[in-house]
Amino acid sequence: MTSIAVRNPRTGEFDYEIENMDAGQTGAAISAARAAQHAWAQGGLPHRTAALLAWADELEKNGAAIVEALSVDTARHRISHEELGAVIHFIHGFCQHAPDVLATPFRKLDAHPDVVFKITYAAYPVVGVISPWNFPLVLSFIDAIPALVAGAAVVIKPSEVTPRFIEPLRRSIAAIPALANIITLVTGGAETGAAIVAQADAVVFTGSVPTGQKIATAAAQAFIPAFLELGGKDAAVVLAGSDVKRAATSILRSALYNSGQVCYAIERVYAHDSLYDALVEELRTQAGAMRRSLAAGDGGHYGPMIFERQAQIIDAQLQDALDKGASIVLGGKSDAVDGAVWIDPTIVTNVDHTMTIMTEETFGPIVPVMRFTDDLEAERLMNDSNFGLSGAVFGPDTHTAGDFATKMEAGGVSINDTELPRVMMFDGEKTAFKKSGMGGSRYGATSIMRYVRKRALLANEGEVASLDKLAETTGA
Repeated sequence: MTSIAVRNPRTGEFDYEIENMDAGQTGAAISAARAAQHAWAQGGLPHRTAALLAWADELEKNGAAIVEALSVDTARHRISHEELGAVIHFIHGFCQHAPDVLATPFRKLDAHPDVVFKITYAAYPVVGVISPWNFPLVLSFIDAIPALVAGAAVVIKPSEVTPRFIEPLRRSIAAIPALANIITLVTGGAETGAAIVAQADAVVFTGSVPTGQKIATAAAQAFIPAFLELGGKDAAVVLAGSDVKRAATSILRSALYNSGQVCYAIERVYAHDSLYDALVEELRTQAGAMRRSLAAGDGGHYGPMIFERQAQIIDAQLQDALDKGASIVLGGKSDAVDGAVWIDPTIVTNVDHTMTIMTEETFGPIVPVMRFTDDLEAERLMNDSNFGLSGAVFGPDTHTAGDFATKMEAGGVSINDTELPRVMMFDGEKTAFKKSGMGGSRYGATSIMRYVRKRALLANEGEVASLDKLAETTGA
């Protein structure tokens, strides 16, 4: 058995390890899930929702160990509590909406009154989920929960960077006998993920574009569907007449949340020339008041970087920008202190699209700001990207900003705020544009339908066609 060492982001020490499961071990887990799935699906929706709601109760009562493990791996405490609460919310929400989404009554065919039909749904037996390190729990289950409600079993490989929550989570699942082999967590690196793609019946991946492209290729070879939620380079456009303070606060809340380690973080800002200087100053003032969180509950606003390699990517982007004429008005490159790697809120000006900081995903607390002179230029700049996950538009009123927002090539656009798509988990749908993803919406209650195949049942309640229908006929 081989193992993978896990780094503590606050100390820099490798003080934990996980098993690096090979293809055979992963295949055995998938086979066990496939064997258990038939009864899970045939038990019906009430059976599935009862088991999942019982698990939600278990998480609510005994989730402290999961939160603690998340807190160690991610160097944050409040957000770890939010992750647990979000998963409980997913369970309740999808269980509530599933009866309506999966309802399939018989109905008549308009063109053939004697024929009635209904659609039934057959879940993919095993859905593989490969999740990233920035939100280890939420992004393991944001897709797994609707798949489970649909009737699939799930095999989940969390990131090897942040895996400590797996053991306490396994204990919570074991407390619900009906979930045995229905929710399975496997551990390992790339080989484990490749085995999931090769042997599952559908795969969900959240992560970078390059890895997503490899998974899409492998899934095509395996002839299974791949649902991909990939990188972002979200733009915020601040139109003339906007409330500068409101825009700055909203942009920073998005850019600095989880130290910028969020796929939908605002990573580039375009400000109208009439308010550019005021916005930069407001961003500098507000960001300058933020302080490091050196320990849980100390009132700090941001923690160290979870994945030290990401800090190297950010440093390279900042250096590229400086080499090409950019200016840093606040913050700067990474800072290593007692094993922890910090990047303070950083405001960058004099940027353009020759710089990687404006074109490639940053995944850190960096806010580059570029000026524009008219709406046509702003539209060109915001859409000059390979990404199209989400974004934001600020304007003097909802109508003005909303009209401009329809021109943004992105799946979810917030108006006079940021991150608003987060609140529509069950109420609306959005898809990623460009290279930010493919495979339908993970938002909306109907995301359950991603994990089923449709079967049409048709019944003739009238006379059957006679054999005369086989006779050759000729026109008069």
